[in-house]
Amino acid sequence: MFSDSKKDKSPMETNSNQNIIAQGTKVTGDLVSEGDFRIDGQVEGNLRSPGKIVVGKSGFIKGTLVGTDAYFEGKFSGKLTLSGTLTLKSSAHIEGEVILGKLAVEPGATFNVNCAMKGAVKDIKPGDRQTSQTKQSEGSERTA
Repeated sequence: MFSDSKKDKSPMETNSNQNIIAQGTKVTGDLVSEGDFRIDGQVEGNLRSPGKIVVGKSGFIKGTLVGTDAYFEGKFSGKLTLSGTLTLKSSAHIEGEVILGKLAVEPGATFNVNCAMKGAVKDIKPGDRQTSQTKQSEGSERTA
């Protein structure tokens, strides 16, 4: 009735791979990982991961960050490229160039960047604008 498959797994297999750079630690150079990152220390260099990147209040990244999703409470300076969502808490301070899919910002966050949002963007053609304006005017005529 119940499977013993959960008991067969070692603790390392049940946890996702998470890399932690603790407060008081400074890393200079390139970091590449398939797992998630938690950064409470300082990183100078390039960071690349398809996992989630979390930067705590004491965390600071200076350089290039490439990933899927990032959650910032700390600081970033450089080029940030994400295919997913960038979440900024009120204590976050971001400077540089940012390319991302989605953006979530709490009031109080500092976001001094050149920003480009990539994603499921539909190009509006000149004919589409006229069609939508015609539909809007037709809709207002019906309600009048």
